[in-house]
Amino acid sequence: MSRTLPPHPPRRWSVPLFLLGMAVLAVASFVEVGLDWRRLLSMDAASRMGRFLAEMTQPAVEPAFLKRLAVATLETLAMSAVGTLLAAVLGLLLALPASRTPGQAAGLWRVPTRWLLNLLRSIPELVWAALLLISAGLGPLAGTLALALHTTGVLGRLFAEVIENAPDGPAFALRVQGVPRGRAFLYATLPQSLPQLLSYTLYRWENNIRAAAVLGVVGGGGLGQMLSFHMGLFHMRETGSILLATIVLVALVDLLSNVARRMLNP
Repeated sequence: MSRTLPPHPPRRWSVPLFLLGMAVLAVASFVEVGLDWRRLLSMDAASRMGRFLAEMTQPAVEPAFLKRLAVATLETLAMSAVGTLLAAVLGLLLALPASRTPGQAAGLWRVPTRWLLNLLRSIPELVWAALLLISAGLGPLAGTLALALHTTGVLGRLFAEVIENAPDGPAFALRVQGVPRGRAFLYATLPQSLPQLLSYTLYRWENNIRAAAVLGVVGGGGLGQMLSFHMGLFHMRETGSILLATIVLVALVDLLSNVARRMLNP
C-alpha cells in the first residue's frame, strides 16, 4: 500500500527578505550618519574624555552650590509631580470619550478625541516647552505645562485602552437595573481599572523626572537648567554633582513607585 507523502511546504521568503531589508537599512543609516570612528577612538579623544570624567568624579560640594542644587532638585521633583498629576486628570477626562466599552457603540467624539491625544503625544516635551516659553516665560511653569501636555496624550491613550478592556459584567448588571451609564462607570468600571491606571501614572512619573531634567536646555527650570548652564561652560565638577542629584532623584521616585505598585497589587 503506497503512502502519499504530504506536499512540500512552500518556502517562506518573507523572514529572510525582512532581515535583509533591516540589514540594508542599518548599513544605510551608518553611512548617512557619517560616524568618524577614527576620530572617536583616537588617543586625543580618549585623553579629553578621561580628563572630563576625572573632573566629574570630584563633584562640587561648596555650600552655596549645594544650596542651589537642592532648590533645583526640589523644583524638578515638583515639576514632574504636578505635570503628571495634571496629565492623569486630563488624560482620564479625554479617555472617556476616546474609549468604547463592550456592548456600547462608538461615540461621536471617539475619533476626534483620539486624534487630539495623538497630537499631544506626538510633540515632544522639549518642543512643547519651547512653544510655551513664549507665553509662560523662562522657569518651571513652562516645563510643567510641557510635561502635562505631552503626558496627557500618552496617559489618555493608555487609559482609553484600559477602560475598553475592562470586564463589562459588573457595569452591565448595573445598567440593566436602570443605573445611568455614568454612575455604572464610577461604581463598576473605574474600580476595576484603577490599579492599572495608577500603575501607568506612576510609570509616567518616573519618565517625567528624566524629561524634566532635559527641559532645562530650553530654560524649563530645575536640574536641567543648571545642567545646561554648567555643561555649556565645561564646569565638569558642578556637572557631576547635578548628574548625581538626578540619579538619586530618579532612584527615589523609582523606589516609591515600586512600593506603591506592591500596595496596589498585593
